[in-house]
Amino acid sequence: MEIAETSLNGRSTDKRDPEDPINPKKDDNDGADNVAAEAPNSHAMSYLETIVHVFKGNIGPGLFAMGDAMKNAGLILGPILTIIIGIVCVHCQHILLQCSKKMRTKTNSDEYPDFARTVELCFENGPPRLRQWSRTMRIIVNVFLCVTQLGFCCVYFVFVSTNLQQIWTEYGIIINDYLNYLIICIPILLTSLITNLKFLAPCSVIASACMLIGTGITLYFSVDNLPSPSERNFVSTWEQLPLFFGTTLFAFEGISLVLPLQNAMKVPRNFHRPAGVLNVGMVFVTFLFTGLGFLGYLKYGEHVEGSLTLNLPKDIPLAQSVKLLISLGVLLGYALQFFIAIQIMWPGIQGKFGPRNYPLVGEFIFRTFMVLVTLAIAMTVPKLSLFISLNGALCSTALALVFPPFIELVVNWEGSKGPGATKLLKNVCIMVIALLGFVTGSYESLAQIIRAFSQPTP
Repeated sequence: MEIAETSLNGRSTDKRDPEDPINPKKDDNDGADNVAAEAPNSHAMSYLETIVHVFKGNIGPGLFAMGDAMKNAGLILGPILTIIIGIVCVHCQHILLQCSKKMRTKTNSDEYPDFARTVELCFENGPPRLRQWSRTMRIIVNVFLCVTQLGFCCVYFVFVSTNLQQIWTEYGIIINDYLNYLIICIPILLTSLITNLKFLAPCSVIASACMLIGTGITLYFSVDNLPSPSERNFVSTWEQLPLFFGTTLFAFEGISLVLPLQNAMKVPRNFHRPAGVLNVGMVFVTFLFTGLGFLGYLKYGEHVEGSLTLNLPKDIPLAQSVKLLISLGVLLGYALQFFIAIQIMWPGIQGKFGPRNYPLVGEFIFRTFMVLVTLAIAMTVPKLSLFISLNGALCSTALALVFPPFIELVVNWEGSKGPGATKLLKNVCIMVIALLGFVTGSYESLAQIIRAFSQPTP
């Protein structure tokens, strides 16, 4: 292990003279991205390495919860809404990238500011009445990022534990739930001590391979002996739609990664261009979510679980191997989600408490403590699907669909003219739908979690 030589945004800790020819001033064009790529950085990532992180950052427990999501929307309405939500999410990610690019130009920075700093700078350079809120908005975004990422980590613990417990039970191995969690905690803790995105790439490659192989086998079981579509609800009830919204937003969980991954690339322009990492990766991810969710609900109907792996046959070795593969993939993906939250929290902790002489030891202690915190929270979760829906409705919605359109309005608000009617209407529509899903999804998820807690243990 070594101390991270790049921060959350992949920036080098080397300090260079601004007049140095290898680190020239950048302007707001694609050439600036290429100039940034020329700065020596031994840990910069290639196109392929970055797209692997995009896959792993979005393909996790949310993918296997899409069958449950489709149950809450319907066999026809579900896929349509999933594609729409996917398009809107990617659009909002591009908004965030564009706003970050504008703020980099305004501040004459060598790199794109991160999510929270972008929001802060947009408010600082926005309408005069909003400028006093800049610091508050940065804190709010950082809080949402940390809660969201640590929430993902809690779900990862629950997902792996639930799947492994099924395997132990099938082979007659009796393991206490708490012991099962502790067994899982050991490899999770070891990978969580990696402090650099570049060094996490091998974990993401292995995790992505496990997830793709496991997904392929899950599809094999899902397409076998499919019932007639007429046996399923084409459109679900209005009461169930909030749960669909929350679960789907949880699945599209990668917005917090877009700026760190772009900054960590050798050529940052390759992230946001039309055939770049973001568009190519998210087209594949959206297709996968829609297809697996559709087949999962068609196959298992109202009995579909919060993870499709739990619906697989318990007495077939191939099905058991899927649970092991997916569990390994999710387990190795924990560190990537955990990385974002720690890189937000650790600088403040380090500055306030130290230890200054041994920063690596201090960071390892803090990382260990936070892994144990997510473990403790995961042990209290009564039902995987409801926790996924709550996390998606409560936090992912704000990050993915509220902040990006809002800061686009702020940064484009020119005096009394405003941002323009089309842009205003588009962004207001996104935010209204997001806030509706935020309120209804959070309420319904909390209500069902409370009911799950109040039910007697069988």
